[in-house]
Amino acid sequence: MTIPQHVVFGTGAIGLATFEALRRRGETVRLVNRSGHARVPGDVEVIGGDASDPAFTTAAAQGARVVYQALNPPYPEWTALFPGLQAGVLAAAEATDARLVSMENVYMYGRPAGRSLTEDRAYDAHTKKGQLRGRMARGLLAAHQAGRVQVAIGRASDYFGPRGGAQSNLGDRVFPAALTGKTATVLGDPDQPHTYTYIPDIGEGLAVLGEHPDACGQVWHLPNDANTRTTRQLVDIVYRHAGQPRVRLRALPPLVLRVLGLVNPTVRELGEMQYQFEETFIVDSSKMATKLGVHATPIDQALDDTLTTYRRG
Repeated sequence: MTIPQHVVFGTGAIGLATFEALRRRGETVRLVNRSGHARVPGDVEVIGGDASDPAFTTAAAQGARVVYQALNPPYPEWTALFPGLQAGVLAAAEATDARLVSMENVYMYGRPAGRSLTEDRAYDAHTKKGQLRGRMARGLLAAHQAGRVQVAIGRASDYFGPRGGAQSNLGDRVFPAALTGKTATVLGDPDQPHTYTYIPDIGEGLAVLGEHPDACGQVWHLPNDANTRTTRQLVDIVYRHAGQPRVRLRALPPLVLRVLGLVNPTVRELGEMQYQFEETFIVDSSKMATKLGVHATPIDQALDDTLTTYRRG
C-alpha cells in the first residue's frame, strides 16, 4: 500500500476541496474524520477517530509530508472543541515532522472600520469566536517560531461553492431559489460590498501552501475576486445564469434572526458575527496572487459552476 504524502483532517466542504486539489496534482491523500466515511473514490483511505487525541492524530499522520487542518466543529461548540482539535493536529505534525497547513477564517480581525482586511491587520476581535480564532492563530505561529513545526496559515472569507450548503450565505438559501424562480434569502445588508471566497479556490490555495517553499511562517489570504461586489450583485448573477428574468431577494431581519436563535443554537451563534454583513467587508488576497501566483476563479464562472452543482442535486 502506498503511504500518503498528504493527510487532510476534516472532510467537510474545505477538506474535500483540498483533497480534490491534491488529487489533481497526482498526490496520494489520506482523509481523517470522526466517522471514517466520506464521499470519495473507493481507493482513498479514510480513517475515523477523535482528532483531539494526539495519539490518534499522530498515528493517522504517519508518513505524511504535509498535514492539513480543515476541521470545523459545530458552531455552538467552537469554544469547547476547537482548541483541542487544533492541538491534536499540531501534535501530529510535530511528531511526524510534517508541514502543517491550517485553514482559518478572518474573525480575529474584528470590524473592518472602512479598511480592507490584509494579513498584517491587528487581531482586534470584539466577539468570542473572533478572540478564539486569534488565540488559535497565535498558538500556531508561536509553534513555528519556536522551531517545533513548519506552519502555513490560509484564511478565507465567507465561502460559497460546491458543498457550501446552509452554512454559506450564498448557498442553500440562494441557488435552489434561483433555479425555481423563488425568493432568495440572505443575512445582513445585501447592498454592502462583501468578499466571498470560492470553495475550490480555497482548496487550491491550501494545496499551494502545502508545497510552496516560501509559504511557511506566514498568513495568506486565500484567493478572492479583486472586484468586490455586493451580495445583491452576486445574487443577480446567479439568477441570470439560472435564466430567471426577475431577481427575488430578501434580507433576513435581525429581529427574525434573534427569534430563531431562541430555538436554534447555530442561528443563535450567528448573532455576534452579523457585523460582517452590516458594513463594507473586503478581504484583500493580493499577497497570495503576487507572491505565490494563485488567483481567484472569475466570479461569473464560480457562480455558474456552483449553480451547476445544485442543478445536479
